[in-house]
Amino acid sequence: MKVKNWMKSNPVTIERTALLQDAHELMKKHAIRHLPVVDDEQLIGFITESDLRHFFFPSIVEDIPVHQVMVINPVTINLNASIETAARLIHDFKIGGLPVVDKKKLVGVITASDILSAFIEIMGLLKASSRVDVIVGKEGVEDVTRIIKEHGCDIVSVATDSNASRRKVYHFRLGKVDLDPVVEALEKAGHKVVSVMD
Repeated sequence: MKVKNWMKSNPVTIERTALLQDAHELMKKHAIRHLPVVDDEQLIGFITESDLRHFFFPSIVEDIPVHQVMVINPVTINLNASIETAARLIHDFKIGGLPVVDKKKLVGVITASDILSAFIEIMGLLKASSRVDVIVGKEGVEDVTRIIKEHGCDIVSVATDSNASRRKVYHFRLGKVDLDPVVEALEKAGHKVVSVMD
């Protein structure tokens, strides 16, 4: 999945010479926490709600221009990058959002909340579903997939969980289905079903 499918296009922006009070009012008006700073459609900085909090004293805020507080050369992402890449950047840099660029031109903003929505969609967490957690036998994960499909189940997503103290567990999220025959067939084929969720 691409960033361009989940970003907020045509983001609210602010100019470098605007005051912090202006930035605060824009964020409040549009219910946003990230504000790209632009000059002739080119991204030159990024200011966040938390940046404002450090400087927001009524006696001085009216005198401080945005360019004195903004992050210069912020971490950005290309609109054709993957959601996974965006998630990694947000995690690694401990930030809440990224300006999205195309050939140095600002085209959007993607936030941690947008990325969470994308992963929820990918995992099918808001759809009616069933889940079966399996430690795969020697026939391999392809055999588990085959058995599930033979029982008329749609596989929505597959995730894995592993740590040093146990074998890897595969979590199969399926379209809503009666799991009893699937579980029986999986165990008969030598796979260990460790939990189910209807």
